[in-house]
Amino acid sequence: MNDLLRDVEAYLAHTGMAPTAFGVGALRDRHFVRQLRNGRRTFRETEDKVRNFMATHLVGDSGPKAATSPDSETKIIGEAA
Repeated sequence: MNDLLRDVEAYLAHTGMAPTAFGVGALRDRHFVRQLRNGRRTFRETEDKVRNFMATHLVGDSGPKAATSPDSETKIIGEAA
């Protein structure tokens, strides 16, 4: 298992997000996680997009949770700025 797949699997387990929802949110590709599990290779740009999505979208089973943005301000996903 490669590092990206391991991190995506951990993110999905932590957030409870469906693999198809993750793919759509991160890349607009609902097949991404299935293809990654089946050996899909990714470009660095794609990996960067996926990791950025995981870092900025922390949604759990109980609704929106705080996510730390790159500038270290706390934001609630889905809340107006």
